[in-house]
Amino acid sequence: MRSGLLQQRLTGLFVLGLLLFNFPLLALWDRDATVLGLPLFPLALFIVWALLIAALAWLMERAQD
Repeated sequence: MRSGLLQQRLTGLFVLGLLLFNFPLLALWDRDATVLGLPLFPLALFIVWALLIAALAWLMERAQD
């Protein structure tokens, strides 16, 4: 993969992370609900965080090919 394309994808992933962890979208998850006994808000935060890390790992591993 070309370095410029990788840089654009990493920048896009960074911007996506900023948007997902910004107040208006975080307010969507702030409810008094539980999923499998776990509060929805922290569960959503950890899932989004894990997905961003997985996407970053996928991009970096793909760049080595």
